[in-house]
Amino acid sequence: MASRRSTTRQWFRKQSSDPYVKQRDQNGYRSRAAFKLQEILRRDRLIHEGSYVLDLGASPGGWSQLAAAMVGPRGKVIATDVLPMEPVNGVHFVLGDCRESSTLDKIAAQFGERQVNLVMSDIAPNITGIRDVDEANCLRLAEVVREISKRVLVAGGAMLIKVFQFPGTDSYIADLKKSYASIHRRKPGSSRKDSREFYVVAKGFGI
Repeated sequence: MASRRSTTRQWFRKQSSDPYVKQRDQNGYRSRAAFKLQEILRRDRLIHEGSYVLDLGASPGGWSQLAAAMVGPRGKVIATDVLPMEPVNGVHFVLGDCRESSTLDKIAAQFGERQVNLVMSDIAPNITGIRDVDEANCLRLAEVVREISKRVLVAGGAMLIKVFQFPGTDSYIADLKKSYASIHRRKPGSSRKDSREFYVVAKGFGI
């Protein structure tokens, strides 16, 4: 119990000293993760006015907020998560597990006949601390995002996904080259340096 309290105190100290947490509150963002997406979008220009965007693992909605503001009234943002999400202006939310066909059917109904310009995913599995288990869980989720992207992306569309550096991650990324014209690794400045996370930008689907 004492160890858990110590860990909690360390987490609160890290949060209180984090400049992105302070900026998050000042800017009214749902999460500090919004700054990661913001930096990637400035570099890679993945969202334009009129874009159709699918946000997987969207709660609490930081990424969806930014996307909705960028696509404008001619675009559309569909967000989904197993966790509830408070409404975001301009975002249609689907509560459910994106690994289940019933959830994918609800997403497809929202987009209608229109294909998607960008699939983005900031999903992270629960970390167990057991390296082999964590690697398997991370790669399994990454594979789910890749398969969904294949189903919904328009030709020339893009996928943005958070991954974690494990021995199998490089093979996953190399395999993406079969489906996308270009692959880039991104480690935003707002991503904590001690984290294994980084982002993969895959552009030019099917071309």
